[in-house]
Amino acid sequence: MKISDIMTVNNISVAIKANSKRQLLQELAEKAAEITGITERTIFDIVLERENLGSTGFGGGTALPHGRLADIDKVYGFFARLSTPVDFEAIDGKPVDLIFLLLSPEGSGADHLTALAQVSRILKDEATCEKLRQAETREQIYALLNN
Repeated sequence: MKISDIMTVNNISVAIKANSKRQLLQELAEKAAEITGITERTIFDIVLERENLGSTGFGGGTALPHGRLADIDKVYGFFARLSTPVDFEAIDGKPVDLIFLLLSPEGSGADHLTALAQVSRILKDEATCEKLRQAETREQIYALLNN
């Protein structure tokens, strides 16, 4: 599975403004709703439910919120870069500015895990994250995510 299989350049948001983890998740849910056709509230609730089990902020200023939905037919990815980092209760205690939201169909065990692993590798690579922070356009970010 490649990143291009789960997202297009339209799934990327640059310079998102959010004052909290909750507001950030709402912004991401709104963007995801536009593309998936699932209601913003449904997406937000699923992602928040997963976050309540433990933060998906895994350090280095990155987070990988994710959830499974009954009403989608494939895995979707959404990337956001914040203009100002927010507290995401990450494992290292540092605020987050790079977020990759992953939404999968309920029955997509292998595809969901494959996508999580792929995105995790990208977000754990410090050099790639630094390039994502410096990129000026959504197209540049998309190219970095697909490299």
